[in-house]
Amino acid sequence: MGLVGYGLAGSVFHAPLISATEGLVLDTVVTSNPERQKQARTEFPDVRTAATADELWPRADELDLIVVASPNKTHVPIATAALEAGLPVVVDKPIAGTAADARELAGLAEARGLLLSVFQNRRWDNDFLTLRKLLAEGELGDVLRFESRFERWRPQLKGGWRESGDPAEVGGLLYDLGSHVVDQALVLFGPAASVYAESDVRRPGAETDDDTFIAITHTSGVRSHLYVSATTAQLGPRFRVLGSSAGYVKYGLDPQEAALREGLRPGPGWGQEPEPLWGRIGAGESPLTGGGDPVPTLPGDYPAYYAAIAKALREGGPVPVTAHEAAAALDVLEAARRSARDGVVVTL
Repeated sequence: MGLVGYGLAGSVFHAPLISATEGLVLDTVVTSNPERQKQARTEFPDVRTAATADELWPRADELDLIVVASPNKTHVPIATAALEAGLPVVVDKPIAGTAADARELAGLAEARGLLLSVFQNRRWDNDFLTLRKLLAEGELGDVLRFESRFERWRPQLKGGWRESGDPAEVGGLLYDLGSHVVDQALVLFGPAASVYAESDVRRPGAETDDDTFIAITHTSGVRSHLYVSATTAQLGPRFRVLGSSAGYVKYGLDPQEAALREGLRPGPGWGQEPEPLWGRIGAGESPLTGGGDPVPTLPGDYPAYYAAIAKALREGGPVPVTAHEAAAALDVLEAARRSARDGVVVTL
């Protein structure tokens, strides 16, 4: 595996998960930053380093897959170059800045007969896996409204391309955290029929959205209300799902990212959370005053993504998260940006 980028995505998520997957070997890390090259060699003593992705293409026959975890604006050109070199590709979300670019990449991969997948790790969050189980078992009845929040309290700017106002950088929360919450909503409740959004720049000196709300009406009739924010002083529930017979409310984030940041690696007990953090299911009362019954949270399972990639490479099995699925999410994100700009509901 060649890994392009060793910032947050590359060093915290991809490199550890690749190394923890049976049959996968992290061969080369690409970063032009000498400190990050040193970090990669310290954390993975057998890894090679390169300053640019172009150094990988002459030895494409030594690699089985390229992971693109570099800044968003580089996703399409690097993925294109990898596919043209005959290499399967995993791209961190968002795969591209537009749905059209995502579909063009998908077409190139299909023409070359190569795997192309998007790293949407939040499909393997503990709360999302638990909610999918509840829905499959009909525990909520017919779902009427899905509320999903990915909120933070970060009143001070951190800087960097993610907060840049340059459209070419594909920054802002709409495309960052919004990629997660929109993808989850589409997986759970199907295609979007219409989109309404409100997007604001709240913090002094901020150049791009840091407080955004997206409302999706799905073709299934479910309404999704999605919140992504860096300016939320009191965090709401991660999920609040209201059905015809019961509701499910879950607070707190999946523990896997925090564990990876702390240097922990997948193993026994990975992705589990303590009982006090379990969500609750019930009707007629608030979970905060003891209403409903606790629902054991399934363990989160980010390692399942690369296990599925390994199986797809070896056996031709299904690809976890296709480029076409990512393009459908980008359709919604583009509609949300237009809706917020023009103050209209956008029909898809």
